[in-house]
Amino acid sequence: MTEQTPVNETTAVKATPTLPDAQTVTEIEHYTDRLFRFRCTRPASLRFRSGEFVMIGLMGDPHPETGKRKPLLRAYSIASPSWDEELEFYSIKVQDGPLTSKLQHIQPGDEIILRPKPVGTLVHDALLPGKRIWFFATGTGFAPFASLLREPQTYEDYDEVIITHTCREVGELTYGRDLIESLKTDELLNEVIGEGFWKKIKYYPTTTREESPKMGRITDLMKSGEAFKDLGVEPLNPESDRAMICGNLAFNLELKEMFEEYGLEEGANSKPAHYVVEKAFLD
Repeated sequence: MTEQTPVNETTAVKATPTLPDAQTVTEIEHYTDRLFRFRCTRPASLRFRSGEFVMIGLMGDPHPETGKRKPLLRAYSIASPSWDEELEFYSIKVQDGPLTSKLQHIQPGDEIILRPKPVGTLVHDALLPGKRIWFFATGTGFAPFASLLREPQTYEDYDEVIITHTCREVGELTYGRDLIESLKTDELLNEVIGEGFWKKIKYYPTTTREESPKMGRITDLMKSGEAFKDLGVEPLNPESDRAMICGNLAFNLELKEMFEEYGLEEGANSKPAHYVVEKAFLD
């Protein structure tokens, strides 16, 4: 989830001396001048399904006349899995953004607002059983898949996990690449899921501006057949393939149209099907 995701004014509450629903920042890592991740404490009462999102934020500036402050809240996918004792988030930086212009400067020990009411469509419950799961992401849309890639159910439900990540520049792929690489040496996950579980993953990163080993938009690479050839798999079909999408609006719409041509139907929590889209995300 990113800065551009709007929040209705009705979500704002009256200012209080301390942060409402406060959680403490425990770790921060900056990747580029546009991207960073951070971890924070997890409310003891918070239960969520890997792939869901919550509202997080900071207090806004005082009103020039009344001096009152309102929370600045945005929807953020939880990048950590459901079993993690802390919460992780992956964020863009918008220099003049109401929230991320402030959020990018947080330090360990600072507090953020976290509304413990997780929701979202990128969950296993919204998909019918299948053999292969595809995760399609652009930019910080990788966040929910960072959660699902560390979720044991992902590997229990599917024989193969394909994650595509399209960004403009090579540096923007760092978060996802490092996370996938870390799975190989994650002793806990290798013990819980099974030694070598990460071998089920096929990672397919592409860039659209800066030169990299694989250039191009994933949708174009799929239409040409190049992506399927590179991955050594057949095009998606409703019998074996399931998919999740988290990207910018144009990307989502293009993939939805392609999926319909493949014969896949969109699912939901109330009616599981072949693929789901995170509509709250705008990169």
